[in-house]
Amino acid sequence: MTAPLIVLTTGGTGGHVFPAEALAIELKDRGCRLAWITDQRGTAYKGALSDIETHSIRAGGIAGQGLLGRAKSVLNLGVGALQARSLLNRLKPACVVGFGGYASVPTMMAATWAGLKTAIHEQNALLGRANRLLAGRVDRIATSFASVRGIPETAEKKIVHTGMPVRPGIAAVRGAAYPALTGEGPLKILVLGGSQGAHVFSEVIPAALAKLPQPLQQRIQIAQQCRPEDLNDAQTRYAGLAVQSELKTFFDDVPQRLVDAHLIIARSGASTVAELTAVGRPAILVPYPYAADDHQSYNAHAMDEAGGGWLMPQDSMTPENLAERIESLFGMPQTLEKAAAGAINVGRADAAARLADMVMALLPNGNGNKENGRAAA
Repeated sequence: MTAPLIVLTTGGTGGHVFPAEALAIELKDRGCRLAWITDQRGTAYKGALSDIETHSIRAGGIAGQGLLGRAKSVLNLGVGALQARSLLNRLKPACVVGFGGYASVPTMMAATWAGLKTAIHEQNALLGRANRLLAGRVDRIATSFASVRGIPETAEKKIVHTGMPVRPGIAAVRGAAYPALTGEGPLKILVLGGSQGAHVFSEVIPAALAKLPQPLQQRIQIAQQCRPEDLNDAQTRYAGLAVQSELKTFFDDVPQRLVDAHLIIARSGASTVAELTAVGRPAILVPYPYAADDHQSYNAHAMDEAGGGWLMPQDSMTPENLAERIESLFGMPQTLEKAAAGAINVGRADAAARLADMVMALLPNGNGNKENGRAAA
């Protein structure tokens, strides 16, 4: 018997690509054939998805565009849908799974028109715009959070809470013991700026640390991701402090740095939150204020409500406020330890397996009993 073909479709950003990559690895281990449909930006990705059969179609984002830009994007989406329809007719997949982003829309629309089995995965605590267009049409809606806003009532029966799959390197260190906080030992802070908006961190965080008492400064070891254009200025700001700082534009060992950290300061994008909940580390979360529909605030609220971190809006992240929060947290080790436990309780260790179970249950010979969630095949 020929193995079933599963088509994955995503845009090129980490929040969409990482869960698709984790699902691809899981499905490949289960003997499935795989294909990936993306746009030109997605084809530049060099991870696990680039190792499978890849197809590029036209697509375009509408949000934030002027009238002419929106018209061009609508045209590209239409052309992309026709391209996707032709591809799907040739590939004849058993199921098509979308991971949000405008680049997934043409393929998912074409799949629903063709009557194929379909599912979408939502990474955020607020249903994204692309997935909003598709929620009423697909067979299943997989969610990263237990509660996701914006899903139509008519589509609630389709929901399966799978969790957010993470990169293999992160999954390998899930649940690593929270590092002990001793009376005079180092206090390790990791700052992750995300793909956008790290500039404010390079300005505010060193200014906040400068306001801490000298004995506390001397215990802090901070590793901070900076934009290339901010690196020199940030190094200058740290030069006059007693803290031990390591500034880079990119960390290739994030899993180990998460394991070692006592406190994270980060944006609250889907992939960042997923990694925090996979490893179980407390975080001060500063949502990127210009994210579409302010979805990062919903992610940060979900973490705050679960006791896994603290929401700090960017306009409230003054050096004074941040310094006060850092000093308070390091003065209460039990609070940090409790938040670490709260963070890991938000994540799901078996998210990739649960997502694969959901997909397999949609196949003609799938086993609905393996599916974990409210929906059944």
